[in-house]
Amino acid sequence: MDREQDELQFLGIFGIYKEAYKIVFSWRKIFSQITLALILPLSFIFLAQLELSNILLSKIIRNEIALDGTSTNNPRYEKISDVISSEWATFWLFKAAYFTFLLIFGLLSTSAVVYTIACIYTAKEITFKKVMSVVPKVWKRVMVTFLCTFLAFFCYNIVAFLVLIIWLLSMGNSDAGVIIGFFLLIVYFIGFVYLTLIWQLASVVSVLEEARGIKAMAKSKALLKGNMWVASIIFFKLNVLAALLQFGFQQLVVRGRSFGVIDRVAYGVICLLLLFKLILFGLVIQTVLYFVCKSYHHENIDKSALSDHLEVYLGDYVPLRSKDVQLEQV
Repeated sequence: MDREQDELQFLGIFGIYKEAYKIVFSWRKIFSQITLALILPLSFIFLAQLELSNILLSKIIRNEIALDGTSTNNPRYEKISDVISSEWATFWLFKAAYFTFLLIFGLLSTSAVVYTIACIYTAKEITFKKVMSVVPKVWKRVMVTFLCTFLAFFCYNIVAFLVLIIWLLSMGNSDAGVIIGFFLLIVYFIGFVYLTLIWQLASVVSVLEEARGIKAMAKSKALLKGNMWVASIIFFKLNVLAALLQFGFQQLVVRGRSFGVIDRVAYGVICLLLLFKLILFGLVIQTVLYFVCKSYHHENIDKSALSDHLEVYLGDYVPLRSKDVQLEQV
């Protein structure tokens, strides 16, 4: 990041893309190592669960069809029922393991990329070994922020569920109810995206500042003011690309029975390569957006203080005071 900090506020969407690409390209060795260690397993886990989930669900559906065609008095009925129960238990245990590993590798990848970019920004010497030694300590702070965000999402969905119940009981079948329901769906989607943007930027705040958890979310919310449209458009584009990749993988690999095994493997490898590049690019953009927001709000980041803040991760973590790292407003 060779730009002056006060210039970052003028970066638009394509300027942020360009800055992210320059960072990855200029430091491709360290980012390649991070990708192989963390982002590649994350991408593989995501795609593999699509294939395995399809296999497990296909077995369950076949057995449920067989169960429907079997008389309840037939001894085979109980046997098939037990098999279905076992398969559902296996499916949900698999999903629990999947989400656990997805969360771990996702937060580790975020921590590694944000820390690396911060070291680049402060011109600190950075090696893959140093990054991997620091990531577990950074990960703890990002995890706290994630748990607070998860609680916020949980409460948000509870409120949305209650609103849905009220809507169904009061006017769900009327023409006006359909219009209001469509409006409520849009409002829910906007709120969901807003919380997601706060969480993503709060993860960066948790690494680069002393705030974490609710404080990091509050800081993220303040930083997004004035840049919400930019962040939303970037979020929309990245998620559309991710959805297209997932759709392509499902059609060409998961449901691509008409293709040969070699073709399906080739398509799977292509999807894997594109996905980990997209994830890496997204994490770098997320961090660049943080610096753009800081610049937009005229909050000066003292590089020497930030460098000291990052150096502390190499030992026992001792949070710096706000005036030391943070980002004094000019």
